[in-house]
Amino acid sequence: MQSVRQIAQDIVTREGGYVNDPDDPGGATNFGVTIHTMRRLGLDLDHDGSITPADVRRLTRGQAVGIFLEHYYARPLIAELPEPLQASVFDMYVNAGGNAVKILQRLLVEMGHDVSVDGALGPQSLKAVRAAYCASPDYFVDAYGIARRNYYFRLADRRAASRKYARTRAGGKGGWIKRAEEFISPNYHLTTQEFKARTAKWA
Repeated sequence: MQSVRQIAQDIVTREGGYVNDPDDPGGATNFGVTIHTMRRLGLDLDHDGSITPADVRRLTRGQAVGIFLEHYYARPLIAELPEPLQASVFDMYVNAGGNAVKILQRLLVEMGHDVSVDGALGPQSLKAVRAAYCASPDYFVDAYGIARRNYYFRLADRRAASRKYARTRAGGKGGWIKRAEEFISPNYHLTTQEFKARTAKWA
């Protein structure tokens, strides 16, 4: 099993370097850390009194790993989840914030557990996760990964500008879908035909 630091390092690698895509609501981003996160944390790296894309560019890989470990793993209590589930939820938390937990909570509700869908891991949610995981460990981890994938599809359904993250120009699986499927057993990956059918209605 990977260490938490290794998982964080993998996330940084997966996120890549500096980008400032106008279609991405996250704005200027480096190693997966957005300018909004840096402003929230007060990371004025050039000490000029304001946090701008220039500060985002200055962020190092090591700083990004540290931010993820503290603010996207420890504080949201992802460490309290069953270990095989942690990597997927951690990765999704970096990518989508509290929505990572909401996806998990909605999955629990669908499975009949009485939890609030509030994006926070409290005692009620953690108890339900452990019960669901113990009942079917392999299924539950895959179910979360599939729920992640469906979340990305729904985003792209609603927002045309986001479709480039879910589908390549050539019509294959985009970064969002590949990212979700890294945490899903291969037998649950969409085939080329299934993916094309799912995205056929997109322009």
